[in-house]
Amino acid sequence: MERILLCVCCFSGWFVSTCCPRQYHYVDDAKTWTEAQSYCQQNQTDLASIENTEEMKQLNSTVSSAAHSSELWIGLYSQIRWRWSDGLTGSGADYRNWDTSEYEPDFYSGVQFCVSSLKGKWWDFQCREKLQFICYRGSQMNPEFDLVDKEMSWSDARRYCRENFLDLATVKNPGENQQVHEKAQSKRVWIGLHREPHIYWSDGTKYSFSNWASGMNPFRGMSKICAALTRSGEWKTLSCETRLPFVCYSLPTPVKRQVVKLTVHVEDPPVDLNDSAVKAELLTRVKEQLKKKGVGGVSVRWRVQPYGKLLAGDGRRKKTLREKEKCFKSFSA
Repeated sequence: MERILLCVCCFSGWFVSTCCPRQYHYVDDAKTWTEAQSYCQQNQTDLASIENTEEMKQLNSTVSSAAHSSELWIGLYSQIRWRWSDGLTGSGADYRNWDTSEYEPDFYSGVQFCVSSLKGKWWDFQCREKLQFICYRGSQMNPEFDLVDKEMSWSDARRYCRENFLDLATVKNPGENQQVHEKAQSKRVWIGLHREPHIYWSDGTKYSFSNWASGMNPFRGMSKICAALTRSGEWKTLSCETRLPFVCYSLPTPVKRQVVKLTVHVEDPPVDLNDSAVKAELLTRVKEQLKKKGVGGVSVRWRVQPYGKLLAGDGRRKKTLREKEKCFKSFSA
């Protein structure tokens, strides 16, 4: 072995895997959404978050064996903050006339963020729907309402009102609501009330994937609504104070890997670097070098090349020449 000289042991930076899949855990203990969140953060990582179809399938697979008979909390929630298009925040800004006979607002299928008026009653509605709309002129305190008989999405209707009037209608009291009703002539129309989505995952994951069930999610009077997993594997919202079982998630402990670059000098006569005894000697010397660098508690192994050889030498060189052969090793903590 004296003919092998281990010259250099160069270290790359640590590599920590970020592709670890979420592992979901069903907890059969009825809690409010906030209590469930606290439990998951203390015992796992957080309430379940889902970023794509594969994770949704994995979550459904995890809970299907539990044979649960109710909805289950997941980590999704929404803050309810209604606003008027013209920015009114003072007197009358909190006036509402929801159609209570239809459980409005009901956030149907998780897509309704704008408000329409039908026969004086208000409904939350999908903003991209095309409706006629009510604009106002004059001033916020003394508005004059006008029906625009063009059908537009809510955002296009607001743009039109701002270009040709003051804004979409702000309705501050029953008297103004009656005026809007009369102008609308029994048609469904846009008014200026709306809300931003404000939908979040408990752990801060960006909300980009959704799996809302088709149906109502009533939330009148609530400032926050929380999402639950239904028995069909879709989502619906409930009062966050409802007590339900829930699903946490955890992440596997990431493996730290580091690449070690070796430069091996082989003296005459040449040595077969794929010989098991030679490889064992090299591993011993690598461990010694790591120990000198202050790296301990690691396992070291060879990474074999796809063609079965550990090291790639040039057999065409003369045996009397001194050769340099390079290889890569990996170790994990």
